[in-house]
Amino acid sequence: MTLHRRRFLCLTAAALSGAVRTASAQAYPARPVRLVVGFAPGGSTDISARLIGQWLSERLGQPFVVENRPGAGGNVATETIARAAPDGYMLLQVVPANTINPALYEKLNFDFVRDIAPVASISREPNVMEVHPSLPVKSIPEFIAYAKSHPGKINIASAGAGSSGHLAGELFKLMTGIDMVHVPYRGGAPALTDLLGGRVQAMITAMASSIEHIRAGRLRALGVTTAERSEALPDVPAVGEFVQGYEASAWTGIGAPRDTPAEIVNTLNATVNAVLAEPKVRARISQLGGSVFASSPAGFRKFIIDETEKWANVIRAANIKAG
Repeated sequence: MTLHRRRFLCLTAAALSGAVRTASAQAYPARPVRLVVGFAPGGSTDISARLIGQWLSERLGQPFVVENRPGAGGNVATETIARAAPDGYMLLQVVPANTINPALYEKLNFDFVRDIAPVASISREPNVMEVHPSLPVKSIPEFIAYAKSHPGKINIASAGAGSSGHLAGELFKLMTGIDMVHVPYRGGAPALTDLLGGRVQAMITAMASSIEHIRAGRLRALGVTTAERSEALPDVPAVGEFVQGYEASAWTGIGAPRDTPAEIVNTLNATVNAVLAEPKVRARISQLGGSVFASSPAGFRKFIIDETEKWANVIRAANIKAG
């Protein structure tokens, strides 16, 4: 009798626990949610987070508050979420750095693929490969030919060693067999300043930061790094039109601590995808130079795993170390 009673009590406790979790998930969100960004306020990642936070607040009836925790290329923010309670009230703005850092840093206190549950992808933004007008090239094929005939003579700037722009340049070098000199800066702004001044000849960077310089003729765009052309610069070809398989876009998404209930993940994913389907939201993302990038949690996970593998291969081949 005692054994039967004990088994009954265990089953009852398990059932009640499951019911509490289900009720909690159904009531989500019942209080403000923090969306943690691994970079300083004002950048493109921060702007994207504030927009999606606003849209989720309007849809779900609770504030989604952006919290900036910069440091170590986004690792500080990622570790914060990896250690957070898996209840859906602390989320991470996921960006390319999250798929670059596992191979870039020798020791991390978390495993991104294991510890962060992909929730929803949001947008993709092309980087743009651009040169100073003094460089005598007007297309990707001309750039490759010039670089091959002048090995080591082109200086390509980036926002720093291991940055997405740096990795995009290294991927281009590996796929074309050219030799360029990488010049790392402490941020994208000083790198762009030196490109505009002709002190370096090339750069791959976010379109939003340089599109006005391109339109004004101060810089020459050779190609965008997404698989397809961008509506913002429709006359600029994709790099992949000349270098088959090349793709190195910026993108954003949302992650949560692992073991976050599937009901909460699915609620957030469905809400994000509903928001991204709205014409005004698609138009706003387009104004910022991006395009809608919607997927399921499983689809976003596969994308993250593929990106992590791609950048690990580049980092190993180019022997890149964290700056």
